Amino acid sequence: MHLLIFFICIVTISQATNDNQQVTLWNLFKSVHNKHYTNVREEQYRLRVFKRNVAMIDQHNLEADMGLHSYRLKTNQFADMTHEEFVQTMLTGLKISSSTNLLKKLSERQFHSSSNVEIPAAVDWRKKGAVTTVIENQGQCGSCWAFTATGALEGQHFLKTGHLVRLSAQNLMDCSGKFGNQGCNGGLMDASFQYIKANKGIDTEASYPYEAQDGKCRFNPKTIGATDTGFVDLPPGNETALQIGIANIGPISVAIDASQSSFQFYSSGVYDDPACSTTSIDHSFILVGYDTFKNATVKKEYYIAKNSWGDSWGDKGYIWMSRNKHNQCGIANIGSYPLV
Repeated sequence: MHLLIFFICIVTISQATNDNQQVTLWNLFKSVHNKHYTNVREEQYRLRVFKRNVAMIDQHNLEADMGLHSYRLKTNQFADMTHEEFVQTMLTGLKISSSTNLLKKLSERQFHSSSNVEIPAAVDWRKKGAVTTVIENQGQCGSCWAFTATGALEGQHFLKTGHLVRLSAQNLMDCSGKFGNQGCNGGLMDASFQYIKANKGIDTEASYPYEAQDGKCRFNPKTIGATDTGFVDLPPGNETALQIGIANIGPISVAIDASQSSFQFYSSGVYDDPACSTTSIDHSFILVGYDTFKNATVKKEYYIAKNSWGDSWGDKGYIWMSRNKHNQCGIANIGSYPLV
C-alpha cells in the first residue's frame, strides 16, 4: 500500500513538473513571437493547441534520434495554430489555373540544355552573393508567389549587373492584378515576370516596403530596382533539368505541396515526407542551390530552398528539400526563372 502511494506521488510530481515546464515554454513562446490573445478563453484554447503540437514535435524528434527521420522539427511561430488553421492561413498563395497554360505560351524561350552539360556536385548561390538575406515574412497573407518572383529576379539581376537589390513584393501584390495575380489571395511567379516586363520594371523593397495586406498600386518608375524581358519554364517534373537550371542559370522559382504538419514545424535536416503529394501544389519558394548530405550510413541529396516565413522558421528561414526522390512534393512541376 505504501509502495503504491509512493508511485502515485512520483507520477503526480512528474506530471506537475511537466506541466510547469510546458507553462514556462508557453510563456517563452508568447514572448518570443509577440503573441496576444483576445481573452482568457482564447488563450486557454491556444495553450491546448500548443501542448498538442509540442507533444507531436517531441515524438518526431525522439524518432529522429532513433534514425527514423532525416530531419527534425521545432516549436516555431505556428505552434499555437491547428494544422487546419495553418493550411488555411499560410497555404493560399499559389493560384494555378487555366491561366497557367496561357503564361506558358507567353514564355519567350524554352529551356534547353546540352546533353553533355557539366553538372557540379554542389551549388550554393548564397556564397556567390546572389541571394538576399532572410528578412521576408509574408505574415498571414498569401503572398509567397510575390516573394518567390522577386527572389528569382534578384538573383538574375545580380548575375547580370553585379548588384544585389532587394525587390518589392508589395509592388507585385498591388499592381499585377491584370496578369491574374490576386494579392494576399494568391498569384503566380510567371504572371509576375510578365507584369514586370510589361511595366518596364519593379520597384525596390526600400522604396515600396511590404505591408502584408493588399493596397493601392503605388509603383514609381523613379525607384525601379530591376527589369526583366520575359521568363523561361523548366520541363515539368524533370529534376535533371531543375538541377541544370540551378547550376547554370541561378536561383529558380518552384512550388510544392507544403500541407504536411512536418513542413509546418520543420527545423533542420533533409525534409523527406512520403505523404507529400507530387500533384497538389500549394506553396512557392526559390531554390538557391543543392548538395548531398552524407554520413557513415546515410546519403541524402537535397535542394537548398529559401522560404518567406521569416528566419525563425526552419533553418534560419531555409529548408533542405529532398532531391531526386521521385519529384517529392512536386518540386520540379513548375520551375521557372526570369530573363534579364
